[in-house]
Amino acid sequence: MKYLLLIPDGAADEPQASLDGRTPLEAAHTPAMDALAARGRVGRADHVPPSLPPGSEVACMSLVGYDPLTYFTGRAPIEAAAQGIRLGPDDWAVRCNLVTIGEQDGQPVMEDFTAGHVSSEEARELLTAVQAGLAEEFPELAHAWQFVPGVSYRNLLLYRGTAEQTPPLGGDLRTVPPHDLMDKLVADAFPRGTGSRLFSAVMAASCRWLADHPINKARLAAGQRPATHVWLWGAGKAPAMPAFVEHYGVSATMITGVDLLRGLASLAGWKRREVSGATGYLDTDYAAKGRAAIEELATSDLVCVHVEAPDEASHQGDTAEKVTAIERIDQLIIAPLLDHLAGLSEHRVLICPDHPTFLSTKTHSRGGVPFVMAGTGITADSAASYGESAAASGSMVDPGWRLMGEFLGTSPAGG
Repeated sequence: MKYLLLIPDGAADEPQASLDGRTPLEAAHTPAMDALAARGRVGRADHVPPSLPPGSEVACMSLVGYDPLTYFTGRAPIEAAAQGIRLGPDDWAVRCNLVTIGEQDGQPVMEDFTAGHVSSEEARELLTAVQAGLAEEFPELAHAWQFVPGVSYRNLLLYRGTAEQTPPLGGDLRTVPPHDLMDKLVADAFPRGTGSRLFSAVMAASCRWLADHPINKARLAAGQRPATHVWLWGAGKAPAMPAFVEHYGVSATMITGVDLLRGLASLAGWKRREVSGATGYLDTDYAAKGRAAIEELATSDLVCVHVEAPDEASHQGDTAEKVTAIERIDQLIIAPLLDHLAGLSEHRVLICPDHPTFLSTKTHSRGGVPFVMAGTGITADSAASYGESAAASGSMVDPGWRLMGEFLGTSPAGG
């Protein structure tokens, strides 16, 4: 049996007036997804427990079959795993965005949580300046805290602790993801809890460290947004996740353009297939991801293709781009894969977003998302298409992490 999991990140949404009362999934031309719905099962799954934040870090952990109430410790430790960074028992990882904060009526506003999609090379130089600023203004922190460049605006801050030291961060630390603050005031969105004063001080000081940096001067001269601040969030310690092959009995490969999913794959013991042109953005090479998935099905039991583009379109509030992203997923990934799978004797396909990302708010939300599951041994229901309305008539899988077991036809070891 071969298994294909497709995650159209943030594709679920509300009905849009501009789409004649349809959601982007319903308005998009998706003949491949609709064909799956016609011969499979359509329903809903809720991947975000009420006590956890409605982000991909929680929802995608659930989607790949791990209970986030058991295994989730924070977003940053997952992304650290993507970079091969080992966290000791007293270490913490913190997500560090380079962002653009402007002013509205004299108040700070999150203009861009990506700093104009600053390049990885630019980010590396900017973080070098931030590290130097930290050493100068907070010399007591320099030995234990390190900024680590990632991809574009997505970077990390590491704390290396020891058993003899009282950690500066605590389990009560609460932070707000910058992508949930687009075009909103940030004054009330600074961290709370143990470590919040430290985080707030570093975030505020970063404005001075970055203001006159040559990279920012060049970006402004080119009409691009500067990286005005670092924004710290998603802190946590290393999670302990059992290997997927031991948990579910199948091998798996992850295809993605973002470190969060790479990290989940590493923690679960999955193979990671890197694809040239997979950007984690609207310009990702959809067709290349589809071709890579076909190749990986030759050696892996399960292949997961994650596409970030619908989520990015939602964060921009761009309805047309979201519909286009969904259509490209259908045409360039799902359709070729279904043609390939048709030649295999036994296979199953599962398509499911991780969480809704509403165009109206430009932020992640919680609640049920539509899934379609089809293939060998899957009993068809009466759905004629794939989307939120069709899924509302189907079953609800809650907690959502159990959807993986239903897809594989097995239960995880130990539960």
